[in-house]
Amino acid sequence: MHLVATDLAFAYPGRHVLQDVQVRVSEGVRLGVVGENGSGKSTLLHLLAGDLTPSAGEIRRAGSVALVTQELHVTPGRTVGDLVEDTLAHLRALVTELEAVAAGFDHDGGDLAELSDVLARVEHLAAWDADRRVDEALSRLGAVRDLTRPLESLSVGQRYRVRLACHLAERADLLLLDEPTNHLDDSGVAYLTETLQSWRGGVVLVSHDRELLDDVATAVYDLDPSMDGPPVLYGQPGYHSYRLNKAQMLARWRQRYRTEQERRATLEFRLDRSYEGLSDEWRPPKGSQKHRRGTRARIHVKAADRLVEQLKAEAVDVPPPPQELAFPDLPSMSPGWDAAEALVELRSPRVEAPDGAVRVDLPGTRLAVPPSGRLLVTGANGTGKSTLLGALCGILPLARGSRTLREGVRIGVVGQEGRVPDDGSDAARSGFDAYAAEALELLSRGELDPDHLVPVAALGLLSEAELERPLRELSVGQRRRFDVALALLHAPHLLVLDEPTNHLSVDLVDALTLALQRTSAAVVVATHDRRMRADLADWHHLDLHHPR
Repeated sequence: MHLVATDLAFAYPGRHVLQDVQVRVSEGVRLGVVGENGSGKSTLLHLLAGDLTPSAGEIRRAGSVALVTQELHVTPGRTVGDLVEDTLAHLRALVTELEAVAAGFDHDGGDLAELSDVLARVEHLAAWDADRRVDEALSRLGAVRDLTRPLESLSVGQRYRVRLACHLAERADLLLLDEPTNHLDDSGVAYLTETLQSWRGGVVLVSHDRELLDDVATAVYDLDPSMDGPPVLYGQPGYHSYRLNKAQMLARWRQRYRTEQERRATLEFRLDRSYEGLSDEWRPPKGSQKHRRGTRARIHVKAADRLVEQLKAEAVDVPPPPQELAFPDLPSMSPGWDAAEALVELRSPRVEAPDGAVRVDLPGTRLAVPPSGRLLVTGANGTGKSTLLGALCGILPLARGSRTLREGVRIGVVGQEGRVPDDGSDAARSGFDAYAAEALELLSRGELDPDHLVPVAALGLLSEAELERPLRELSVGQRRRFDVALALLHAPHLLVLDEPTNHLSVDLVDALTLALQRTSAAVVVATHDRRMRADLADWHHLDLHHPR
């Protein structure tokens, strides 16, 4: 198998997304694709899969292709079994073809080449073993194994795990994965890592998971603009090598940009001073050799003009370096508060689903978050991390136990599913309009101090151009960035983040982790991200596998 993309470009109406993209994937290559949210990572996967047509360039493919996207839109009435059958339909057809060719084969004068070809394809894809592989993948990923279960009844994460299991069992020659670890716990990530490391074809992997990139990627392709323009291929394997090389590149870029800006500012100042000598308001004193002084001023102006032209001739047009996260200075307390009193406290929480099923039950447990406190919540899928965070924030009611919230505490929440819609009238709002609407809503509830409003454009999460676009036009990652901005809007005393790394770029994950470690606000994080857990290992830890 092979895939080659040359001089690839793509643009949505009024907006360029990809330019000068070069991709080569052959058997054994596992290419990690990274880049800021909105840089075109998901678009690139759709181009490589043939779902989109490039506006320029060429794509050549040989072999079967499977694409696992971030989102799955469900048709009413469809079941887990329907999804399995759709994914494996070509394998079933191949087995049927082999059976038909074998049944009609003339052993005296039949075409042995045709039979051998079909048999080779069946063996290459291990089509006989597909059902066992699906069942194993469903089990190892913690996915629903009941084939009669309606997809509508599953959460976003459950649907993703079912679809991922199907495509891993499919054994395509080229596997395209978009953020595959978003809904996986440790055991699921371990199975995915093991499967990808032994993948006999090629893999193109879009991921924010730094551990996965370290364990799997044979090279990293960064879609972010470079100082020279085109995306950059970092040929050494692993995230650490990529991070080190990119940090060095960014340091050179920022230094070159500062140097060019300083040179330009100096020359413009000299030019302005020279032109001041020729202004209409300048008059030499009578009898002071005015013609000679005027000639000298013109000489200075010409010299400055020559220097400016020399700068233009010698300087490379250095674009501004990429924006960086500017995390706001969040408060730990309001004036007059007692530092010994918790911001929020849960005692013996029990949360039940509408049908009475128990989601969280922690009898005898006291969970208190003090000012500037730190809490890391972990556990496998289904242990109730999101439910516990919802109860802590007051979003989900308690069937038993109590919740105490200190008066005046502002809580910023980043939920796992996200708050930014991708359809409906709210999605037609621009980011600026949606941010303003959220501010007015918080103000009406008394949860916003106008003196502590955090401007969205100052955060470095989204550019002004992105904030002026309708929310539905933003990528999944850009909408996730906007979720983070909404949580920071009212300068919260407590930040509660459920799987905060989902859909974010690796650069932003690094910056956000550092910001959470340094902020004065209290922080509660629930995450499967192994690198983030390691970075936050010194925080107070609640493991829902072993809550005591």
